[in-house]
Amino acid sequence: MQPGRYHFRPRVRWVASPPPGALPPRPVRPVERYTGPPRYPVPPRWGFPNLTWREPTAVPGTPSGYPRPVERVRVLSRNAITVLWFLAGLTLLGAVAEFWRYALLVISRDSALHSDVVAMSDALEIISSLLSVVFGLLAIASVVWWLLVARQAAADENGHEPPRSARQVLLGTLVPGLNLVLAGSVLAELEHAVLRRPVDERPRPSRLVLAWWAAWLLDAVLMVLVIVWRFRDGVQAQADGVFLSGLLDLSAALLAVLTALVVHRVTSLLAPISVDKLRLRRVVEVKGAPAPALRPVRPTTSR
Repeated sequence: MQPGRYHFRPRVRWVASPPPGALPPRPVRPVERYTGPPRYPVPPRWGFPNLTWREPTAVPGTPSGYPRPVERVRVLSRNAITVLWFLAGLTLLGAVAEFWRYALLVISRDSALHSDVVAMSDALEIISSLLSVVFGLLAIASVVWWLLVARQAAADENGHEPPRSARQVLLGTLVPGLNLVLAGSVLAELEHAVLRRPVDERPRPSRLVLAWWAAWLLDAVLMVLVIVWRFRDGVQAQADGVFLSGLLDLSAALLAVLTALVVHRVTSLLAPISVDKLRLRRVVEVKGAPAPALRPVRPTTSR
């Protein structure tokens, strides 16, 4: 295996057929003699439905009745993008609360603060922090679910297995420390597969994926700094921790926005047209068809 290239397994389908002569030959049926068109004692009531196009049907409960991964990607991406935009708004609100508290700490060095202002600042920070944690967990679950389905949809479209298994993707995106390196690689591999690039070519992430990776690393670094600063003593250390918390909220908002953009771009490349928009069909143009037989011109004096 060459360095810088990942191994892939092409999807093959093994079909077993008996060798010639293993089965007895089929009996030859004699050709039936044509005796005329069929006759019915009463007018038949069977027939075909008067439909030009009809949606394909499937037996409920069978594997053919479930939507394909490429059809599920759009639904999952819509849910993930909605949660991510809510998370971006909540983290921006949390950043405002943190910077407001930092400003109150600076003002309190020279003058006293009103109790209502301090209580309002504390309430805004607590509410935004709790909601950010809840929507952050929902965003992680929805994005990881979308990622697994998008990888399967890309593999079905290209006809090749993904370079990593689902277990490796979960470990590379959820394990702290390990996800700093593998999360961007998994996303770059997904983009490489969605763009239909050669499988043996090294993935080259786009600028959007690189920006997301940089925001991911920045958010992790700020989180470590905030945790370390919480263990320091002193008034200045506490004020610095509040300021760093505001920067962490800003980086989280940036990461949520970039994640929503990446999810939207990959989904648009996988399924550029929604399935719902394909149900209303109409004939736009007919090419290569013979000209229809025109009615003979009747003179104006005829009855």
